[in-house]
Amino acid sequence: MIGILEILMSGLWISFTAYAVWFTLLAKHYAPLTPTDVRILWRIHKQNIRCSSRRWREIKRGNEVVGFECECGYKHIQKRPIVAHEPTDAIKTQSPADSLHVPYR
Repeated sequence: MIGILEILMSGLWISFTAYAVWFTLLAKHYAPLTPTDVRILWRIHKQNIRCSSRRWREIKRGNEVVGFECECGYKHIQKRPIVAHEPTDAIKTQSPADSLHVPYR
């Protein structure tokens, strides 16, 4: 009886661990896009594939736009991992002029 209980408990822990790994690494949700973002992504699609389509339609989830579908059949849906942080607004960059004024050591 104890052997069966140990097998069940180990199976339960393995299942829980597998679900936790899936949830933190692979599970995704739809991320909203602004109308400007959608237009820019569609233009990038047209340039990269040399698509001759003239129309696209928005893909919505609820009241939010999450992607677009081109006349050619291409679909872009914006997804983000569930545990991802919000993107930062400010990006720190180093200009080439900053690296020229480094004192010698």
